[in-house]
Amino acid sequence: MGEKVNAPIGVFDSGVGGLTVAREIMRQLPGESLVYFGDTARVPYGSKSKNTVCKYSRQIVNFLLTKDVKAIVIACNTASALAREEIQRQVNIPVIDVVEPGARMAASSTKNLNIGILGTESTVKSGIYEKYLHRINPEITVVSKACPLFVPLVEEGLLEDRVTEDIVGRYLHEMKEYEIDTLVLGCTHYPLIRGVIGREVGKDVKLVNPAYETAKSLKELLREKDLLAAGESETRYDYYVSDGEEKFIAFADSVLPCHVKNTTVIDIEAY
Repeated sequence: MGEKVNAPIGVFDSGVGGLTVAREIMRQLPGESLVYFGDTARVPYGSKSKNTVCKYSRQIVNFLLTKDVKAIVIACNTASALAREEIQRQVNIPVIDVVEPGARMAASSTKNLNIGILGTESTVKSGIYEKYLHRINPEITVVSKACPLFVPLVEEGLLEDRVTEDIVGRYLHEMKEYEIDTLVLGCTHYPLIRGVIGREVGKDVKLVNPAYETAKSLKELLREKDLLAAGESETRYDYYVSDGEEKFIAFADSVLPCHVKNTTVIDIEAY
C-alpha cells in the first residue's frame, strides 16, 4: 500500500483547459504527484461524436495506466459527459470527473433555482448537467448554452481580447432573460476567461468553477480510499501532449503556480 499512496494522479484533457484542474489539485493537494496529458493534436473534443471521444479517452487512459497512476481525473467536461462510464469500466482505480462536483456546487449556490450552464456542443447536447442537477433538486430550471468558440479563443491565448469580449457578449446575450443567479463554467477552458464572462453576466450571478470543486472532491475520495500521499516522497509533475509542446509550455506557465520545465510528446494513437 505504501508505494501505491505515493503513486501519481493521472489528469487528462483535450488540451490546455485541464490545467485549471491541475492548478487546483496542486494548491489543495500539495503533496500529490501528477501526470498530466493534454490531447493537443486532437483538440477540441466538444464538437466530436461520442464514439470518437470515447476512443480518445480509452487511449489516454491506457497511456496513464502505464504511468502507474492511483486515480484518474477526467479534467474535461466533454469526456466526463460522454466517456465517464466507459472509463470506469476500463479501470479498477478511482475515477473522478468534473461535472458532478460542479453540479453539486451550483445546486447549493442557487437561491432562485435558475442555473445557467456554459459548455461545448457535446456537453450541452448530452444533458449531463441537467441530469445531475435534477437528481439533486427537480425544481431547478437549467438554461444551457453551447459556446464552441471559447475553446479556440483560450487555446490561442486571447483571454482578455476584444474578440473574446464580442463572442462572450453574443453567446450570453439571451442568458440574461432567464434571471439565472448561478452560472456553471462547464468546460475547463472557461475559467481562463472568467473575468470577461463575469463582466458580461454581472456581479449578482455566481460563477461556479468545477475545477476548484473537483480538487476538493478528489481530496475527499483519496482520503476515503486511504490513498492520500504519505508525504515523505518527492512531489513530481510530469506533462505529456500529443502535439505542439512549445505552445503548451508557454500556456502552462501562464496558468500553473510552477514553471513547466519540459513536456514530452507521445504518439497517443499507439495506445
